[in-house]
Amino acid sequence: HLQPVAHVDSMTPEKLGYAKLVREVQCGNSKIVQVSGIENMGRTVSVVVRGSNKLVVEEADRSLHDALCVIRCLVQKRFLIVGGGAPEIEMSQKLGYWARTLTGMDAVCVKAFAEALEVIPYTLAENAGLNPIEIVTELRNVHTAGNAYHGINVRKGTISDMKDENVLQPMLVTSS
Repeated sequence: HLQPVAHVDSMTPEKLGYAKLVREVQCGNSKIVQVSGIENMGRTVSVVVRGSNKLVVEEADRSLHDALCVIRCLVQKRFLIVGGGAPEIEMSQKLGYWARTLTGMDAVCVKAFAEALEVIPYTLAENAGLNPIEIVTELRNVHTAGNAYHGINVRKGTISDMKDENVLQPMLVTSS
């Protein structure tokens, strides 16, 4: 199997592979090197990211990186939770209730952490082009009514049950 090489100095004969064909191929206005017929390919791949301008390429690169990080999190810890800001708002409310039972610096710290968790659904609403104050207020009310799986449905622009909508995320994404 081929092994990834992080630096040219690390390249040794046992890390090299064999390809039946290496050729330069026209791709739009530029050329790329295509390698095919690789023996014992292993599990390493290369992804070519192209776009109409540098900004598009950088955004595609960031999106690909984010997607790979989510997959890595799922592989490391195979637990899924609902998305849409539902876990964060639920934890925020539970911590807020707990903070009211505490006194002094403990109460202040727990309350501050509870409020900080609301940044996640607020940012999600903002990035989706929704009114974040309105949406997060509605989300709080829905959770107060006992709907712990409800979150921000960015496709519909409303609050809905993330479990029913199949909006899930790896637990490690939230807990790390």
